[in-house]
Amino acid sequence: MENSVGKSNKVVEGVNPLLKAVAYIKGLKELDGFKPDFIVMICNTIHLYINILQNQIKTPILDLKEEIKNHLEINNIKSALIIGTPNTISQGLYRFDNIKSIEPTNEEISKLTGLIFNFNKGIEKNKQIQETKNICLKYLHQGAETVILGCTEFAVMLSNEDFPKINTIDVLVNATIERFQILKSNSRSYENG
Repeated sequence: MENSVGKSNKVVEGVNPLLKAVAYIKGLKELDGFKPDFIVMICNTIHLYINILQNQIKTPILDLKEEIKNHLEINNIKSALIIGTPNTISQGLYRFDNIKSIEPTNEEISKLTGLIFNFNKGIEKNKQIQETKNICLKYLHQGAETVILGCTEFAVMLSNEDFPKINTIDVLVNATIERFQILKSNSRSYENG
């Protein structure tokens, strides 16, 4: 697993995507050297650059975008509010054909960024949670079926809130378990074959 807490804040608008991903490439190459069956990257934002990263290593990277798309399709979700880092939203990580992507306004995106920052610093955590929840509820009342928590910090912040949401960490964990089960099953078939 490659964790990125804090790294996503280093992603800068207007910079060559390879430069944005360079901090991850070193870690991924190190992991690749251990020859794992696959690699899991927890950060949502880094998945904007999955193709660049995958081209740097041999080990397959679990594709969070594809897993979210599959989750939406399996659950017949046709519209979703996407909250996350400014890059995750503006670059359309979770925009899919046949699913209406609802995105906060630029003002709300800036506010959400501040809410995460303050939450992580421990500043009035309940206030940060409530203000984030209010933005989500606004769009749910306007017709969004669910909220994609497109930043790991939102998943932590809103874990106890009771409204329709997709925790991308949970989707990633379930996909990882599923991948391990497939590998285990294939291993048994190979041994018995």
